[in-house]
Amino acid sequence: MDHFNRLVSEQMVTMEKLLYLQGELERCQLIEEELQMLQNETNLESIQSDIKSMKKELKEIQQIFETQTEELINSYREMNLTPSL
Repeated sequence: MDHFNRLVSEQMVTMEKLLYLQGELERCQLIEEELQMLQNETNLESIQSDIKSMKKELKEIQQIFETQTEELINSYREMNLTPSL
């Protein structure tokens, strides 16, 4: 009977360790998920900043293109209005 009681006691100690480690593992995994979400948010902010910058650059290039198109059209009109010799 002493042998049985000792085995039960050892198993209870082992189970306490098991439950503790399972709890710690779950806690650490939650922290890991939170850190990954924060990292993804940081990446998201970086991408959003890049998108904003590219949209601004695109708008500027579109304006330049429109101005060049107007100048081209005006030049063509002037060329056709001026009699060639």
